[in-house]
Amino acid sequence: MRNDRVFTVRDILKRPVFGQARLAAGQEGLERQVGWVHVLEITNVSPYVSQHDLILSTGLWLQSEEGREVYLMQLIDREAAGLCVELGTSIHEIPETLMELANQHQFPLIVFEKPVRFVEITQDIHSLLINHQHQLLKSLETYSRELQQRTLQRTDISAVLELLHTYAAKPVVYISSMEAGSFVPELASEMEQAIYSWYSQEVEQLDLNDSDTELWFHMDEEKALLCYPVVCFGQVFSAIGMIVHPSAAVEYIKLLLDYTAKAAAALTLRSQFLEEKMVRNQNELIQDLMNGRIQLEEQARTRMGLRLLVKGQYWFAGGILEIEHQMKGTGRERMEANHQDILVLLRSLLKKNHMTSLIMLKNNQIYLCCAKEGTPNSLQQQLIQTLEGVIQDVKRFARSNLKQVEIHAGFGKLRNQLLPLKDSLLEAYQVIEVARSVTPMKHVHFYDRMGIYQMLKAMPPTFLRSFAMDHLGVLVEYDRNHQLRLVETLDAYLANFGCKRDAAAQLFVHRQTLYNRLEKLEELLGPNYMQQEKRVCLEIALLAMAMIEGGDGLNSGS
Repeated sequence: MRNDRVFTVRDILKRPVFGQARLAAGQEGLERQVGWVHVLEITNVSPYVSQHDLILSTGLWLQSEEGREVYLMQLIDREAAGLCVELGTSIHEIPETLMELANQHQFPLIVFEKPVRFVEITQDIHSLLINHQHQLLKSLETYSRELQQRTLQRTDISAVLELLHTYAAKPVVYISSMEAGSFVPELASEMEQAIYSWYSQEVEQLDLNDSDTELWFHMDEEKALLCYPVVCFGQVFSAIGMIVHPSAAVEYIKLLLDYTAKAAAALTLRSQFLEEKMVRNQNELIQDLMNGRIQLEEQARTRMGLRLLVKGQYWFAGGILEIEHQMKGTGRERMEANHQDILVLLRSLLKKNHMTSLIMLKNNQIYLCCAKEGTPNSLQQQLIQTLEGVIQDVKRFARSNLKQVEIHAGFGKLRNQLLPLKDSLLEAYQVIEVARSVTPMKHVHFYDRMGIYQMLKAMPPTFLRSFAMDHLGVLVEYDRNHQLRLVETLDAYLANFGCKRDAAAQLFVHRQTLYNRLEKLEELLGPNYMQQEKRVCLEIALLAMAMIEGGDGLNSGS
C-alpha cells in the first residue's frame, strides 16, 4: 500500500459493501478524497460536516421540497466527498433537480436501490482508513529512524535526499544559498533554472513570522514544487522540496518534508560548527596582518584564498563585532556558547551572501575581514548594504534568542588592499565607541558615515573637554545653579536651524518659555552666537560634550 495515496469515491465504490450501490449523478467528482464516513439525517448539516466527509442518509430531508437543494448545497459548500442515499425506507427516487445540481458541481450522488446496514458500511470504510493511517505512521517512524542514522553517519545532504526520494518515489529538490543545489533525479536544465530563480525571489526573502512555512511553486498544469525552508538561527539557508501534481494529496509528503527539513538544518549547523575547527589558518592570517608580518599584498591575498583578477578589483571591509553580556552572573560556559552561536551564524550569513571572509574570535570580540570583487562604481555601496543586512540579522538573532546580549558592530573605511587591515580595525573600534556613547550615532556601523565624529575621535579627550568647556562652560555653570537646561536648549535651537517653533516642539516647552531661554543664551554667549564662525564652534562643542560624557553631556552640569 502506497503511503502517499488517498482513498477516493471511486475506490470506495469498489468495496463489497457498495455492491448494491450505483452512481446517480456527479460522475466527474469520483476523484474526490474520502476522509471519513458518517450518518446524517438532520437538515442543518453545516456544523457537522468536514471536508472529505462521505455522508450516509435515508433521505428524510427529501420529503420537504423546500429544503432539498439547500441541504445538498450545504454539503457541496463544505467540500464533502459525496452523498449516499438509501431508497425504499423514506423515499423511492432522487428528484431530477438534485441530480442536475450534483452534476453541475461535480458532486457524487450515490444511491442504494434497497435498504442497507449503514453500520456495516461505516465499519468497513473506517477500518480501511484507520489501517491506512496506522501504516502511514509506521512508515514515518521508520523514515525518522533511518533519517537519524544517516545524519549521524554523514554530513553530506545527498544521503538524506536519496532516502527521501526512496520513500516518496517523487523527484526531490534541494536548493541552498551556500552551496550547489541537488536534484534527485536530475531535471531538465530549464526547469532547474526556473526553480533557482523562484528560490532566490521567494524563499530567501521568506518572512519567518508567517506561520505557514510550506511554499508552492506551480511550474505548469502537471507539475508543482512543494517546498519547506531549512531554518537555522532564524535564517533561511536552503529549502527541500518535492515535485508533485498540483491536485495531488500531499499530507504524507508534507510530513516527510518537515522531517527532512529539520534534519537538513541539523546537518547545516553541524557542518558550520565543524568549519570552526578549521579556522586556525584564518586566525594566523588576521594576526599576521594586524602585527604587520606580511609585506606583500599578493601574499596576503593568496593566503586568504583570493584568485588573481584580470578585470575589476577587490574591495575589503575590516570590522569588529563586540558581544556585550548585560546580565550579571552569566557563566563562562554560557558566554562561550553564545559567542560560538553568533560566530557560526555570522560565518553562515557571509557564506550565504557569497562573501570571502576571514573571521577570528578573541574573548568577546569577533574580528572580521570581508572581500568582494567587482567594478568600483557599484561595489562599495553593495558591500556596505550586504554587511548592514548581515549585522541586522545577527542583532535580530541575539535579541530573540540570547538573554540580555547586545551586539555592537563597526567597520573601518573600505579599501582596495588587504594589508591595511590593522587601520580598518582601529577605525572599527572608533565606530563602536562613538556609537555606544552618542545616541544619534547608535545605528552607525561604518567609519565613512561617522561624519565629523571622525575628526572628534582623532583628538585627545582632554583637548575636546577643554574645547567644549571654553565654548559651553558658562552655560554648564548656569544650568548647574539654575536648572534652566540652556545647553539642551542651545542644542535643539541649532539642530532646528534657528526655527523657534520646531525647537520648542523638540523641547516640549511653550514658545514663550523658549523665548526666555534664548534671551538668556544671548546674554551669556553674546548677541553674535548665531553667526557662522561662532555657531560652528558651538555645534562642534556640543558634539564633543555628548561624545565625552557618553550621551549625557548636555546635562552633565545640571
